[in-house]
Amino acid sequence: MKPFRFKQFDIRQSSDVFRVGTDAVLLGILSDVVDAKQILEIGTGTGIVSLMLAQRNPDANILAIDINSEAVNISQTNFLNSPFSDRIKSQLQDFKQFKIGEKFDLIISNPPYFEINNSEKDVLARQRLELDFSDLIKKASQLLSDKGLFSVVIPIDSERQFTQICLNNNLFLKRKVIIKGIETAEPKRVVLEYSFQQSGTKKENFVIEKSPRVYSDEYLELTKDFHIFNKKAL
Repeated sequence: MKPFRFKQFDIRQSSDVFRVGTDAVLLGILSDVVDAKQILEIGTGTGIVSLMLAQRNPDANILAIDINSEAVNISQTNFLNSPFSDRIKSQLQDFKQFKIGEKFDLIISNPPYFEINNSEKDVLARQRLELDFSDLIKKASQLLSDKGLFSVVIPIDSERQFTQICLNNNLFLKRKVIIKGIETAEPKRVVLEYSFQQSGTKKENFVIEKSPRVYSDEYLELTKDFHIFNKKAL
């Protein structure tokens, strides 16, 4: 499988690991990483989100974990071949059993969001088989620093359920970015950021394509330091 090339790094991929996708890119470009010195990514896959965050914040140290050993091997290779290899690493970990003696300024995840089904495609990455929303949120709340952020990308129809579980764990919705694949379509994804601070919710809208296969100006602007492409969508 051919590597996915960005301006500053390449993403080596495998048929056994969830490939580079739009959700991961959105999480990588939209999440607030400005004040994050210690970052934890849950379910890193190829490592794309962690690499994007490392590029956006040169002061961040990142630990990326995954329950899939092939994902850990692929992501660690991608990290070692990047300009950020001295401050980013991958570990084989089950997040439910994860223990560490520090808190994180940013905990970030593109979590499995499909209910368990009969599909055999990317089972661990796509279905809530090993990690459901409740397990993810409860553990994240234990590892998040007092002023830290918990950031995810999920289907928009899962937002209410996800936010309620966060509230049950004293995490409040701080920022909500509603994603439209194309300007005239209904939104399908949302990037959500939670914190322990109850300060109201900032709401934003984001459009990927302004017309079929033509990227929006905002998407081009936010990805200009990453993607190598013209204004037409790939």
